[in-house]
Amino acid sequence: MPTLEFKGKQHVYAHHLTVPYRPLVPDAEKSHGDAADSPDDNLIIHGDNLHALKALLPRYAGQIKCIYIDPPYNTGNEDWHYNDNVNSPLMRDWLAQNGPVDGEDLERHDKWLCMMWPRLQLLRELLTDEGIIFISISDHEQHHLRLLMDDIFGPECFVANFVWHSTKSITNPALVSVSHTHNLAYCRNVERFRENRAQFKLPAIVEGFENPDNDPRGPWKADPFEAGGERPNQMYPIKNPNTGEVYYPSQGNCWKNDLAKFQQLLADDRIVFGKTGRSRPQRKRFLYEAEERGLTPNTWWGDIGTTTNGTAEVGLILGTKSFSNPKPTSLIQKIVSLATGPGDLILDSFAGSGTLAHAVLAQNELDGGSRRFILIECEDYADSITAERVRRVIDGVPNAKDDALRQGLGGTFTYCALGAPIELEAMLKGDALPEYSALAAYVLHTAAGISAGADALEQQNEDGLFYGTGKVNYYLLYQPELEWLRSNKGVVNEARALRIEAECKAQRRKAIVFAPAKYISQRDLSTKGITFCQLPYELHNGG
Repeated sequence: MPTLEFKGKQHVYAHHLTVPYRPLVPDAEKSHGDAADSPDDNLIIHGDNLHALKALLPRYAGQIKCIYIDPPYNTGNEDWHYNDNVNSPLMRDWLAQNGPVDGEDLERHDKWLCMMWPRLQLLRELLTDEGIIFISISDHEQHHLRLLMDDIFGPECFVANFVWHSTKSITNPALVSVSHTHNLAYCRNVERFRENRAQFKLPAIVEGFENPDNDPRGPWKADPFEAGGERPNQMYPIKNPNTGEVYYPSQGNCWKNDLAKFQQLLADDRIVFGKTGRSRPQRKRFLYEAEERGLTPNTWWGDIGTTTNGTAEVGLILGTKSFSNPKPTSLIQKIVSLATGPGDLILDSFAGSGTLAHAVLAQNELDGGSRRFILIECEDYADSITAERVRRVIDGVPNAKDDALRQGLGGTFTYCALGAPIELEAMLKGDALPEYSALAAYVLHTAAGISAGADALEQQNEDGLFYGTGKVNYYLLYQPELEWLRSNKGVVNEARALRIEAECKAQRRKAIVFAPAKYISQRDLSTKGITFCQLPYELHNGG
């Protein structure tokens, strides 16, 4: 399979693996609502999105149903910076030669791909197996992005390129007026996505359904009984029982079903002959069938708002046009309604003005769902624009024309910053010792790939039990105090090993123990069903 090659790829290929874990630190003053800081709250994270995505893994890996991102389009007019701390002198020298990535930078496409590669790797890890990611992009990088996504997700996981009619004003009339934006969609696992494709649909249009004959099956519409093509077994004559007139399919068409199926539909009162009973055959389509099936999405999105609408929305909500070309809520709400169910989790790691949160809350208001959002924004306006918009949408926008928005869509969110990274060297020096729950979440994810979240992990007994599965108990002997770590309080000795052995035998489980030291050999521990991992050296060896 062809792959995309670009300058710097060898240096960023595994960069997402070297990014340190950093705990999320809630900010109560910037959070909003009574449920803020609860385990299941919405999140707004201020910080580098590469580090923030890594910080989400211990709790959210494999749990996010839908991702939407709107990265820099790399038009040459944006002056964006490449800030990733890639551990390569050659790459650092290359990046140091240029400040902002702009139109004069002939290598800006390579730098954009270097920026996107590790982020897409982490985003893929966060998706559920049946999950889907949408990426808005312009023609400047759309072709590169397709190849990049094929490389990371696999070409078989390409779902569609949804083309949005994003502007109706004429731009650059001397050449070509670009009026569209691409929205590339890729699934995480093609088989699981197909198994769950029944959810990948738009709500049915329910106007126009009536029940003039009081059919007990409810309101219905009359659809044509013809289909394209000329299939021999679907070209039979149909006689109108009311008038005796005989009908054949029109030229180039056939009936939708064969004769046996037609006779079954006729007997089941699903065939009508117009409102007066004197027309060509039609088939009843009931409202409940339309609602169950929904609308099959198409790839041309010309029936939603434009960037002009997005700018007007932000101006109405915040009282100032303080954000350039934000996406309209209608675009993101279409994605949310298409790709998620009422209880799903949705992520935007280039949050901007916070449109995704607005769309999620609006869709919940519309269908009574309980979807949750996670927003990540690295810029300084994360509080003053991103979070502030969400606060006002929750509480109500007095001048809004929409009744629900004027009254407030409701909800809460926890505002977080990124804490100090969990790094081996810093832990050895005692410079940055993470809290117990943060380290527990980290070792659980690195050891077993389990995402439980720091808020759910506590030391349950004196031997450090903090999590159990059907087969394994996980223990962490740790306190964020250098003096404690140098003492004997966290040592695995024979007495502690015997207690752990007895506890695990009663539950028919093995034990993995993270601790600063042990006074018993691994051979003896192995006979007790215990695997010892020394902190902080063996954080990755507990699998």
